[in-house]
This record gives sequence, C-alpha cells and structure tokens, in this order.
Amino acid sequence: MDADTALVIGLALAVLSIPAIVAALSDGRTPRVATVAIMIAGGLMVYAINSKEGGYRIRDLPKVVYGVIGDL
Repeated sequence: MDADTALVIGLALAVLSIPAIVAALSDGRTPRVATVAIMIAGGLMVYAINSKEGGYRIRDLPKVVYGVIGDL
C-alpha cells in the first residue's frame, strides 16, 4: 500500500470514528468498535509517516488528500 493512501485512509477512519465514540459515551456504552477503529487509523498513519522518506508536514496534507482522491 502506498504511504499516501495509508495516510488518507487513516485520517478518514479517525475522523469517522470520533462521532461513534461520542455517541457511545453519551448512551452510556463503552466505545469498543470505535476504539479499535482509532487504533487501526493510528497504525495506518504511523505506517505512512515511517514509510515515506522525510515524513509529512501539515501543509502537505491537502495536497496528499487531493492526490489520492484524484488517483481513484
């Protein structure tokens, strides 16, 4: 898997799991699935940062996201 793709999937998974965590906590449940999703997202982002030479900068993220979407 390409580092850019792993980063974008990890970011999307992290953003989508935040409402699941909030919903589970507001209902008084434990956010098990959302926690696993956050861990997978973190793993994908760490993999992407470590596999790309030089890593990523914050200002590069929109370019990376648009590039991955454009490749699809």
